[in-house]
Amino acid sequence: MTGVAQSASPLSAGSVTQLCFSLLAIVALIIAVSWLLKRLKMAGPRGRGEIAVVDELALGPRERVVLLRVGEAQVLIGIGAGGVVGLTPLAAPIAIKAGMGAPVFADRLRDFMKRPGSRP
Repeated sequence: MTGVAQSASPLSAGSVTQLCFSLLAIVALIIAVSWLLKRLKMAGPRGRGEIAVVDELALGPRERVVLLRVGEAQVLIGIGAGGVVGLTPLAAPIAIKAGMGAPVFADRLRDFMKRPGSRP
């Protein structure tokens, strides 16, 4: 015995395999999070300038009706597989109440915590 220990190579097959699986897991996580954000319609700003989405209603898997605010006017449009169709400009703007949209996370959590059997 010479007393010289053999050191493991930093590029062994096991470490390269572990590195590849780690990179694949990170890429898969990024894709999953972006898909989830797009699915929950949180991917981007909803409009803060002259044009903004006021409300929308899903009619099917790919069809929905969207109420847009353009300046002071509101326009109802239809979005589907065939494209975007202008339905009608509204003569009088519709006032949207804050509670009419999907409940925010804090409201859902508060409702869940009020349920019997949940811990305070």
